[in-house]
Amino acid sequence: MTDKKKEQGGNGALALAASLGLTVLSSLSAAEAQLAATPGSIRPFRANIAQAKLDDMRRRIAATQWPEKETVADATQGVQLAKMQKLAAYWATDYDWRKLEARLNGYPQFVTEIDGVDIHFIHVRSSHENALPLIVTHGWPGSVVEQLEIIEPLTDPTAHGGTAADAFDVVIPSIPGYDFSGKPAVTGWDPPRVARAWTVLMKRLGYQRFVAQGGDWGSLITDQMGVQAPPELLAIHTNLPSAVPAEIAQALPTHLPPPGLPAEEKRAFEQLDAFLSNGLAYALEMAQRPQTVSYGLTDSPAGLLGWMYEKFNEWSDSGGDAGTVLTPDQMLDDVSLYWLTETAASSSRLYWENKLPFFAPTGVRIPVGVSVFPAELYRCPRSWAARAYPHLIHFNDKLENGGHFAAWEQPGLLTSEIRATFRTLR
Repeated sequence: MTDKKKEQGGNGALALAASLGLTVLSSLSAAEAQLAATPGSIRPFRANIAQAKLDDMRRRIAATQWPEKETVADATQGVQLAKMQKLAAYWATDYDWRKLEARLNGYPQFVTEIDGVDIHFIHVRSSHENALPLIVTHGWPGSVVEQLEIIEPLTDPTAHGGTAADAFDVVIPSIPGYDFSGKPAVTGWDPPRVARAWTVLMKRLGYQRFVAQGGDWGSLITDQMGVQAPPELLAIHTNLPSAVPAEIAQALPTHLPPPGLPAEEKRAFEQLDAFLSNGLAYALEMAQRPQTVSYGLTDSPAGLLGWMYEKFNEWSDSGGDAGTVLTPDQMLDDVSLYWLTETAASSSRLYWENKLPFFAPTGVRIPVGVSVFPAELYRCPRSWAARAYPHLIHFNDKLENGGHFAAWEQPGLLTSEIRATFRTLR
């Protein structure tokens, strides 16, 4: 490996740590430190953001130059000024990042180099024997923060309404360019490549059989794991299925559903039409010009908050007010993680890298479970799921609550769905 590649790859997290005030290696002997520097090694990680960076974040929030109030009485022009100012005021004065930092550091966290990029991940082993290894992938504007609520129910089921037979070993990685993972310095980190890296990660952890779950980007990455179908991967679960039939995709630009659609398929068509017509602009901008959009998101915490807060409001099961299902701290934990790790640009590039169509079937042939939360971007009909995933082992569209951020909004329901999907594979 050349010195340049080492700098961009295996030492990427160390360089990031130095700039952000993070601790990647702690209390290691010289021999242990040498071992930790070996490619393919797994190194302990702790988050410890420098206080100066937190002070600067608060200063920037307080100095925000706000726009004038919107000229409508609803959110059709975007996040309303009063809501933004209220949440930003709390962020600048009362929000405590250290609480999230302590919570993250309460879990075993690690970094390992895969394909030239350092991958950060949480890894919690169950105390129950024969726990099933599970890798869970987040999306945008989410992060590993989303999945914190499901760690204990999955790893310690007997304390959360389950049995020992429901136990999982849980691995929650940060997508390259997100959270505490390294930022790719070269192109090519698209969902299929991330999927391949996840298989490497699970095998590196010693797992010879495992399952995978994801939402948002995590769904597409998990689908790609299913397409690649490594022999160790038993099955996958998704809460945002790639299942829109070709004839539906072809009709969407016309805004006219094909004649004779059953009621649930027509409803799904209308939801997709609304999203693609009115809710996709953010993705188009990030996909076409991620560098341009990131200048404002990297320089202004309020700009980053508005960009992400809009999606919390629109995509959660909240009727447009995410504060009814997520606390201010939950939302600010996520936004602060993006801000403090300076990942607005690197996370946006996943949209630029991706060449797969959103929602289209990808060709998964291994066993699949699908959970349809009522306020998801579209409510996938069983007929579509069965066509997209010929080995459908679980399907549930009767969930009463929950939206796009299932692990955040309804961790109990998502836990139950994960258990149900994989129960027969143990």
